[in-house]
Amino acid sequence: MRSKAKLAIAVLSALMLVPAQAQTEIQWWHSMGGALGEWVNDLARDFNASQKDYKITPTFKGSYDESMTAAIAAFRAGNAPHILQVFEVGTATMMASKGAIKPVTEVMKDGGQKFDQNAYVPAVAGYYTAPNGQMLSFPFNSSTPVFHYNKDAFKAAGLDAEKPPTTWPEVALAAAKLKASGHKCPFTTSWISWTQLESFSAWHNVLFASKNNGFGGLDTRLEFNSPLHVRHIENLANMAKSGLFVYKGRGNAADATFVSGECAMMTGSSALYGNVVRNGKFGYGIGTLPYYPDVQGAPQNTVIGGASLWVMNGKKATDYKGVAAFFNYLSQPEVAAKSHQRTGYLPVTRASFELTDKSGFYKKNPGTDVSVTQMIRKTTDKSRGVRLGNFVQIRTIIDEELEGVWAGKKTPKEALGLAVKRGNEQLERFQKANKS
Repeated sequence: MRSKAKLAIAVLSALMLVPAQAQTEIQWWHSMGGALGEWVNDLARDFNASQKDYKITPTFKGSYDESMTAAIAAFRAGNAPHILQVFEVGTATMMASKGAIKPVTEVMKDGGQKFDQNAYVPAVAGYYTAPNGQMLSFPFNSSTPVFHYNKDAFKAAGLDAEKPPTTWPEVALAAAKLKASGHKCPFTTSWISWTQLESFSAWHNVLFASKNNGFGGLDTRLEFNSPLHVRHIENLANMAKSGLFVYKGRGNAADATFVSGECAMMTGSSALYGNVVRNGKFGYGIGTLPYYPDVQGAPQNTVIGGASLWVMNGKKATDYKGVAAFFNYLSQPEVAAKSHQRTGYLPVTRASFELTDKSGFYKKNPGTDVSVTQMIRKTTDKSRGVRLGNFVQIRTIIDEELEGVWAGKKTPKEALGLAVKRGNEQLERFQKANKS
């Protein structure tokens, strides 16, 4: 008996010395900070807990611009992450980087995961799909511009807190009442090119750029200096002179001023929802993007924002199986619906939208369906979205030129004309660099 016991102990000891099968680690670089950063970490944690073969390691790499620059440098050095979150402005650049990326359709197929492109919301999936119909990146955090407003401020100004302004003339009138009631920042906006020129164009069914806003070829050129665009920027400039519109800076700098209660109305990303719910100390309302009622075809639909997940090339087959498993997890209706409800980003699949609708979430949280209804309208060639090369640089140029308007140094017509001229130079560079 003793010999048998010794043998059993020896076998058990030997088994304990055999190392457990190592998990395959998947590096995910992202640009989500604050409440959204917590969401990303929770997604990775929950996926890791759901299985034992793979470990997603999310890493915050700074702003979208910074993470994209870091990933390009890392790819050249041979140590790129498996997954890179890229904002929609970088889509054309990533599409042109054929050797650097592995299309998501290939990743899912090679990883043995079922992948139906029709399961994803068309307005979202279409933006990340190549002309041949192949989806190149995974729709992750897609947003669209909406109208945020402070219901408490509206009540104090004698405005109907349940009826946000739907047209630009109504915005100006509401801003005047808010100013009269003591508000120093009645209206502001974040991502000014995205909200006031790109989505403004689609919402009014006019082109931002030729060739169907870049979808029709690399020889696209900018067209956002039309009489309608000039008129809109002139109206904003007049509001700025009257203290009705206050420019708070580039990117999403204005977001914090709305959440804090400093600014009463704001056009910005639908994804601000999670931050306001968590940190706002006021009654919060969401409305549709304002439009000009005399423009035929308006309102049409807004365009996509946010980001998608791109898979970098040059990794092991086992790594791609892990990426595919993670994307499959993110696509599950319950997971995608929970993300949509938590953040304000669009539901990426039809099933997640239907699940959210059936749960009564939209009825319990009025306004949370605005982003969805704005995006699921039928698109036209003018409103599908904007996909341009060197788009990051073009947005910077627009910021620079419009800041001249807010400072009273340039007329709207002059600033938009210069932005188009300088932006077209960027498009010409991109076209030359990517000639096949």
